[in-house]
Amino acid sequence: MRLHQNFKNPDDRSDSEFIDDELVEEVEEMENDEDLLDNDARYMQASDSEDDVDNRDADFQLDDDSEDSSEFDEMGENTDETLSNDERDNANKPLVRPKPSTLNKNIQTETSDDGGGTESCSGGRKDGVDNVADITKSIKSSVFELKEEDEDDETVRAIIAAIKKPRSSPPEIQLEDFVTDICFHPERDIIAVATISGDVCLYEYSNQKNTLLRTIEVHAKACRDVQFTEDGCYLLTCSKDKSIMVTDVETEKLKKFYENAHEDAINKLHVIDANVFATGDDAGTVKLWDLRMKNEIFGLKEVEDYITQLLTNDVGKLLFATSGGGYLSTINIAARKLYVQSEPYEEELTCMGIYRGDSKLVVGSSKGNLYTFNWGQFGYHSDKFPGVKASMSEMIPITDRIACVAGEEGIIRAVHVAPFRNLGIVGQHTMPIESLDISNNGELIASSSHNNDVRFWNVKYFEDFGDIKYNEKHNAYKEKHHNLPSSKFTNASDFFSDLAKENTDE
Repeated sequence: MRLHQNFKNPDDRSDSEFIDDELVEEVEEMENDEDLLDNDARYMQASDSEDDVDNRDADFQLDDDSEDSSEFDEMGENTDETLSNDERDNANKPLVRPKPSTLNKNIQTETSDDGGGTESCSGGRKDGVDNVADITKSIKSSVFELKEEDEDDETVRAIIAAIKKPRSSPPEIQLEDFVTDICFHPERDIIAVATISGDVCLYEYSNQKNTLLRTIEVHAKACRDVQFTEDGCYLLTCSKDKSIMVTDVETEKLKKFYENAHEDAINKLHVIDANVFATGDDAGTVKLWDLRMKNEIFGLKEVEDYITQLLTNDVGKLLFATSGGGYLSTINIAARKLYVQSEPYEEELTCMGIYRGDSKLVVGSSKGNLYTFNWGQFGYHSDKFPGVKASMSEMIPITDRIACVAGEEGIIRAVHVAPFRNLGIVGQHTMPIESLDISNNGELIASSSHNNDVRFWNVKYFEDFGDIKYNEKHNAYKEKHHNLPSSKFTNASDFFSDLAKENTDE
């Protein structure tokens, strides 16, 4: 009973009358439910019956001249003659079910030998797996049947063109463990991916797919840096466990093992030539190693904070080391002594690159600044450029004057160095970028982020970049937000870009 029927006024009717009314209401509700069920049944029959189609909306009509071979014809044998009297009475009542969406059109009818049919949709029955694959295949084929000239909307045309455009870079690599470093093979299309679990995964990449060749278990703790030797035969790795390993790429056999190579966790590793390499740890110690020797050949500790990057030029006479304490230290490799140390900076010096024919050293910082040092004058910078507002942790030279920088904002930007100018966005991640590297032919850049992914960017178009004219006026805002051909995003129209600029200026 309803709540208000528990209370009775003197003028109210008897309880039996309320009970009779209530029974009548329940009967009416049951009849309404039967009507709904009847409507559902007629709706399902209407979708399969050719005789009832003419009474439906035009959107649901079928072609009367369609061939009898349609898989829906067997379900269309039910006519008004098979309906009960109640169903005939309700035949003209409006349907309560809404129009089916395009997703419902994917439902397929499987006809049995006795003429009956069973319906299956994606994710429903096990015997519908093949149907799901067919549906996916048909959707993909229908996309490629679209024609750009048939579309009026520019965005739709751009999407169709992007779908039809062949892939110019390898697909993304997704790992379960955190990616700490990546390194391209010097001769083959192979990339090494170091993980926080201490393993190194070797992938063979191509524009069609990436193939995992092998997983090498090298360290007990996080593998922080990985490098190939110059000939690509061996893999150098350093770890948080303070050890250095030299592993054969093909056989996975350990060639050299430096246990307790540093007193602190090793952070960075850099190959200088065929036999010599350098390492840096969390306490600021830099060491030189020779694969032909059992122990290090040189060690130096001039800073108190962790080493962020190690670098040499092609000649290999000087070794540069940046640190979290804000110092740039230059070591004379042949003399095995400190050459010069810069003035301290009030920010971490995190990355660097050599440009303009080994005449300029450019150093990036945690505040997004880029400092230029003239060659031989590494005590203090000669020029400063505010590159990006976010922290910068990675830098890769693309050409003699163009670099790619990345960091916490998750965006890879191309910049022209000495003189400085932003060129645009090369690519992007959804989380901070951990490492960058460039392929052996200079066409691909690989980047890893905190999202445990490795992405590839085709930067071959930089070969067509001529000298930039700096005398002409340019829009610094647009250059900083401009998406280059390798980016996953396209540029907005000039109209919206101008609106965005006006909003930022306000």
